[in-house]
Order: sequence, then C-alpha cells, then structure tokens
Amino acid sequence: MGIRQFKPVTKSSRFRSISDFDVITRTTSEKSLTEPLKKSGGRDNHGHISMRRLGGGHKRNYRVIDFKRNKFGIVGTVKEIEYDPNRSARIALIEYTDGEKRYVLHAKGVVQGDTIVSGPGSDVRVGNALPLKEVPLGTDVHNVELLPRKGGQMARSAGTSVQVVAKEGEYVTLRMASTEMRLVHGDCLATIGEVGNAEHELKSAGKAGASRWAGRRPKVRGEVMNPVDHPHGGRTRGGRNVVSPWGKKEGVKTRNKKKASQRLIVRGRKRGKATQ
Repeated sequence: MGIRQFKPVTKSSRFRSISDFDVITRTTSEKSLTEPLKKSGGRDNHGHISMRRLGGGHKRNYRVIDFKRNKFGIVGTVKEIEYDPNRSARIALIEYTDGEKRYVLHAKGVVQGDTIVSGPGSDVRVGNALPLKEVPLGTDVHNVELLPRKGGQMARSAGTSVQVVAKEGEYVTLRMASTEMRLVHGDCLATIGEVGNAEHELKSAGKAGASRWAGRRPKVRGEVMNPVDHPHGGRTRGGRNVVSPWGKKEGVKTRNKKKASQRLIVRGRKRGKATQ
C-alpha cells in the first residue's frame, strides 16, 4: 500500500494525495452484510444541533464488521479485500467452511486466498484471533477486547496495534501506542498482527472540498465574529481564556479526579515539559 500524489494541474491538486488502493480486490460490497446509514447532520432527537460543523458528505452504506470473532474453530478464507468508507482501515470478506460470510478488519500482510481461524488453541499467525493469555510475549495484536466476549474495542484504526508485554495471574499487560500500560483479562480475544493501511495518516486532503466529502463543514474562529455572535468577537479577544460561543471554558481538563482504576490503567505516559 502506498500514497498516490496528483500532478499539480490545478491549485487544489498540488498538495492532494490519496491511497493507491493496491490491496483492494473489488469495489462493490457484500449486499448481505451492508445496511443503510442515516445522516444526523449533527442534530439530536429534538432536531437541535448538538454537534457543530457536521453535515453533507458523500452517501455511505454501513458494512457490518465482526469485532467479536466468535466463530471458534471454523476455518475462513479471505475472499475479498475491500474499501470501507466508515473507517480508516480496510476490511476483508471472510467465507467460512460452513458457508457463512463475515467482514473483519484487514490485518497487514493478509492477502486474498489466505485462511484465518479464531478461538482458543489457534495458531499464532497474522489474522487469527485467540485469547490474550495464549499470545506470546512481545507479539503485536489489534482489535483487543476489554471485557471477554464483548467485541474488540482497542487498536481498530489503520496502522494501529498494541503489544503484549507481561502476564500475571489472570491478567495480561498491554503497551498502548501512547506508551500507556493497561491490564486486560487473559480471556479477552485479540487478533494477531497490525491493522493494515498504515499510510492512511500520510494522506492530504489538499482542498476544502475533500473535507466536505467527509461531512466536515467549515469552522469559523470566534475572533473574526462580531461581539453579538461570540464572546471572542470584536477587535480583540482581550486576553481572556478561550471559551465557547456560550461562555463555557474550552481547553481545560475535564477528567474525573477520582483514583484511576488499578485494574485497567497501570501507568500513563508522561505529559507536559520534563522537569530537571
């Protein structure tokens, strides 16, 4: 997988780049695993805007992804590798020996025709899903469950993975991409390998229209508004703290000051300037 640059034939294409889609094997989705996806436009159930700057965007259908990987002991074959407009990662269409089809996240290195399997006792091979207590130390995994049989919640976006670094009792210690360490129960499932399409972060929209395709509307700074429209409006903000249009502080810490969970969070990464 790589990034394809555009020839600068227009001003907007000078900095634009997209994926080369070299791993994609087909452009249509599996109809039985596709559902309609309704747009909210940032409105809640009252019709009021609860999330600003959302709206428009290209029409999409939702692909039902198997995050639980609970089809134990049944071998599946990778039939297709497809683009998913709802996530940064690619998805793989799996057909099991009993005829059932499911979508799973595409792991880096998995190609069309490969076989995968999930459940206790599975081989430690890229694409296979097995309990964390059976994963060797130092192995990179993705789509990690936080509670057994709940479905993968960690490391699901393109290019992400977590590393198994220790095992103690019923729990396994994982090193996150942020260097934070977490304890997760050994019965939780995880998929071996790294999520594919790591080049996703190298893409550049290149023009405002590309943001509109993604459903992101323009963001207007408060400083350029009139005082009647925003507390920052007028000639200058006046040195006051950054606030929302309704006067609430923004950029302040909101995390609960309660003691952190000793079971899930072991050690957070250091933040801020280093002290001598």
